[in-house]
Amino acid sequence: MSERGADADGDGDGSADRGGGVDALAVLELLARQAAPGSYETLLDEARRAGTPAGELARLERAVHLATGLASSYDRSAQREAGLTALVDTARDLTLPYDVDSLLRVITRRAKRLLGFDMTYVSVRDTNGSSFVRTSEGSHTGLTTGLRVLDGHGLGGEAHAHGEPAWTADYLADDRFPHAQAVDGVVRAEGLRAVMAVPLRSGETTVGALYGADRRVRRYTPDEIGLMTSLADLAAIAIEKAGLLDQTRAEVTELELDSSRARTSLTRMRHVSEAHSRIMNLVLAGGDLRNVAKAAGDALDGTVVIRDPGGRSLASGGDIPDLDEESVAKASLDAHAGRRPVVTGDNTWVAPIIAGSEDLGVLVIRTATGLTGEDERLLELAAQSVAFLLLMQRSTAVAEGPVRDELLDDLLADPQHVPPQQMVQRARRLGIDLRTPHVLVVARPEGGEQGRAVVWASSYAYRMSGLKTVQGGCIVLLLPGTDASAAAKAVSGELSPLLGHPVSVGAAGPGRRPDGVGRMYLEATRCLDAMSALGGAGSAASVRDLGFLGLLLSDDHDVDGFIESAIGPVLAYDAERFTELTRTMEAYFASGGSPTNAAEVLHVHPNTVSRRLERIGELLGPQWQKPGQVLEVQLALRLRRTRDVLAQQRGTDPGSGQGAGQGPVAG
Repeated sequence: MSERGADADGDGDGSADRGGGVDALAVLELLARQAAPGSYETLLDEARRAGTPAGELARLERAVHLATGLASSYDRSAQREAGLTALVDTARDLTLPYDVDSLLRVITRRAKRLLGFDMTYVSVRDTNGSSFVRTSEGSHTGLTTGLRVLDGHGLGGEAHAHGEPAWTADYLADDRFPHAQAVDGVVRAEGLRAVMAVPLRSGETTVGALYGADRRVRRYTPDEIGLMTSLADLAAIAIEKAGLLDQTRAEVTELELDSSRARTSLTRMRHVSEAHSRIMNLVLAGGDLRNVAKAAGDALDGTVVIRDPGGRSLASGGDIPDLDEESVAKASLDAHAGRRPVVTGDNTWVAPIIAGSEDLGVLVIRTATGLTGEDERLLELAAQSVAFLLLMQRSTAVAEGPVRDELLDDLLADPQHVPPQQMVQRARRLGIDLRTPHVLVVARPEGGEQGRAVVWASSYAYRMSGLKTVQGGCIVLLLPGTDASAAAKAVSGELSPLLGHPVSVGAAGPGRRPDGVGRMYLEATRCLDAMSALGGAGSAASVRDLGFLGLLLSDDHDVDGFIESAIGPVLAYDAERFTELTRTMEAYFASGGSPTNAAEVLHVHPNTVSRRLERIGELLGPQWQKPGQVLEVQLALRLRRTRDVLAQQRGTDPGSGQGAGQGPVAG
């Protein structure tokens, strides 16, 4: 029985094994050849047509089912292996030193090829809580790049909110997440259906999202989602590294710029040092202010003018055209208050010349271009050099003071004990030419300490190539020049601010002989006493400024000069145009100031007299009929008439000036 059973089993099982074995072998052969899934269905159809018993057919179907399962598993493994290989290649690619934008383009391109997407793009979060699409691959419309999406909308919002991938098989038909109108419009324009969004995470922070999209309905498998997530993680790390690399590059660039600026600054500082050395060498070598001004102008590529505290030019390296004096005066005050250079516009700078708390003046410069910080420093150093030179000149003047004082004392002596020729030689040894025109100025400080004024006077006389002494509590200055009034005002304008209280200044001249200095001194002191008597203490004037009083105080009784100062413009107008303004003034005063009576004397219409009087006002000024000036005008007319009569009596030309200062008028 056992044997029979074995035979029976052997026959039956053998037949079944042969049939089953052949069928299983066919299935294995298909599996080995990696045949298409349809090949298995073809094998089953052939078995059914051949009338294969039901048991064998069932075993064959079971074998086909297992084989197709294995084939699918092999396909998934192969796909996974290909994906991992592509991921490794992508990871290797992402290690290259890209900048952020280039890296994002590489990521979108790799993601598109990795999972066969129709389109990929990357969004990056900003500080405002929204995201914008930085780059895309496979776009048809170009609308994607730059698209801004508020946080919490779309699949990107889901990915950002949960830190996990989000996907949909049909984006526009899916209402599981909030839609944004702008995003929906772009999705519709691109024809997208299936969309996947994977967060780009850097540690605990989500910096953006990687998107993959298809223009057909597609259900993404877990393997595809996992592969996309791995790519996103690699991309996030690479983006972080690229950001650091960009930051490092920016820092390196900034360091290079800083280095370049430092080199430029060092070059400028070297230039400042060399220029300052040149200027100081000029000062120490005894150079004058003009050479220092020119050297400073050359170093700063501009024109330099050195001015005293009163605004008068001491030296210059050239002319500065169209200089706004009002702005310069204001800038001078600001510069001394802040003790630093001040710009006034049109590349004009004003730098204070200061020695301690003493104001020595300002340095004005007009440059071709603006001044840099180093240039401003050089301007300050140039001003300091000028201050040093002025102090050196003052020290030299103080050192030479006794010799200069002694010379001027001898010139003022009456009578002079030293011959004029010897005086000229002594003055020449001090660099002074007494044969050129000079004016004499007497300054009397109205209170305060005299010592400071004397020190200033020594420096001023040395700077102006003049002489200084002190007599009767007054400072006496003999200065080169022809305008005594201007010299008096210059001394007052510089000395009064220095002392902080008024200074009365009288002046006389010009004179051209050493033996005439004493006479000018007497005239200047008379002028000073006359101003005090008239209540003009603290004023500055010359004998000529006092009008007819100056005519009386002057030793030479300059009648021509008085007439010229009083009515000179009217006389010149008549001579040039053959008018009768002078005769009209005489008739006007003779008729008691009545234009009508004057018109009768002149045999003209009163309107003609009125027009002539208006013209006289234009020539002499609107104050010509005021009491002070009208007296001088009438006196000048009377002197002129008398001079003309005397000249006619002597047979001389009245216009030649012969006889002026002589006879009864002069006496």
